[in-house]
This record gives sequence, C-alpha cells and structure tokens, in this order.
Amino acid sequence: MSKLSSQLLASILVNAIYEMRAYPVILINTLISPLSFLILIFFVSHGDLLGVAILGGMIMTMFQSGMFLQADLSHLKNDFRLQEMVVASPTGPGTYVAGMAIAEIVYSSPALLVLVILFALFVPVTWFQATAIAIILLLMFLSSVSLGFALSTISSDIVQSFGFSRLITTLFSTLAPVYYPLTLIPEPFRVLAYLSPTTYTARLAQALAGFTVVPTEVMLMDAAVVISLSAIFLYIGLRKARWRER
Repeated sequence: MSKLSSQLLASILVNAIYEMRAYPVILINTLISPLSFLILIFFVSHGDLLGVAILGGMIMTMFQSGMFLQADLSHLKNDFRLQEMVVASPTGPGTYVAGMAIAEIVYSSPALLVLVILFALFVPVTWFQATAIAIILLLMFLSSVSLGFALSTISSDIVQSFGFSRLITTLFSTLAPVYYPLTLIPEPFRVLAYLSPTTYTARLAQALAGFTVVPTEVMLMDAAVVISLSAIFLYIGLRKARWRER
C-alpha cells in the first residue's frame, strides 16, 4: 500500500469506520434526516414531487456531509489535538482533508445508497443526464467540504461547530428550494432563495432530470454559478490549509 493510500485509509478509519462500528445508532440519524423531508414532500404533493424530492435528498446529503466535516475536524483539532500532529507530520493538508472528506461519504453511504436506489427507480434519465447530475452533486460536496474546513480552522469549540453546521445546513438545504421547485415560492420572496448556492444546484439538477422547464441560458448561468462558488470555496479552504502549515 502506498503512503498516500495509507494516509487516506487512516482518515477513513478514524472519522467513519470506527465511529460507525462503535455507535451504529448514529447511522439512523444520517439515514432519517434526508428521507424525512422526502416523505413529507411526497405526502404533501400526493406523490407528484417524488422525483424532485429524491434529488433534494441527494443534494441535502452531499451538502450535509461536507458540513459535518466541519464539526468533525473541529472536534479532532480542539479535543484531540490531531490537527497539530498532522501539521507536524509529512502528511499534507490536502491529503488530510481529502481523507476526511471521503470518510464523510462513507459515513453517509447508507442514506446515499437508499437515495441512489430510489433515483434509479423513480427518476427516468439517460446515462448522460445521470452523469451530469452526479457531477453537480460532487461540485456541491466540494463546496461544502471547502467551506466546512475553513470554518473548522476558526472554530474553537465543538458546540460552536455544531451551531455553524446546523445553521448553514438548515438555510442551504432545508429552507432553500431543494425538495421542491423554485417556482412554488411566491415571486416577492423568490429573491431570498437566490442567496443560497443550493438553489442553483437544485434548479439545474431538476432541469436535467426533466422535472422543470428552464431556458438554456438560465441553465448555463446556474452551471456557471455552481462552478464559480465551488472554485471560491475551494480557494478559501486551500488558503486556510496553507496557513495551517505555517
């Protein structure tokens, strides 16, 4: 096993596997969180928004996974001083954060597995559409991971970290039009939805899946916003990582 592989595996073991084995009850919360909103939207819409809600659950899970990273990194940094050891070791910040990010995907795998199965059953898309949606979800995850890492470096307490992650997750993946189309929000309040990056991700994913009709120029604008925000958050995260090495 290469040095890089062993470092990534160590992060996955520390931040996912051991916790999942020691406290399996936490997997229930990871699974219920996105599915509860999906079920609610399903009953309220009498099944009409099932496909949209499935996409919303996937977006929420990916975004929430990145924000959970913020709390986990803060916990390991402040309570176990793990990040000080990483800074003093040959392990670079990119490898450290990449391993922890993969661990969050492993941690969220039960919810993602259920949502992927539901997606395959109830969202009729081509391989091209599915691939495009997957890329959008990965960009959203990259944005939330970068933002979560930047916040973890300025957070001084695990309680504060949970406050950040819960607030941002609620604003960006629950109140934002992720589980339902943007068009359901009354026009005077729609401008508030545009403040959330997940709005553009959701509208783009819904359009690619054929659930909403969006002009091509609007889809291109949404794609540009998603890519730009991912680049900005990644820059913030990398800049903070370089600062931690000094």
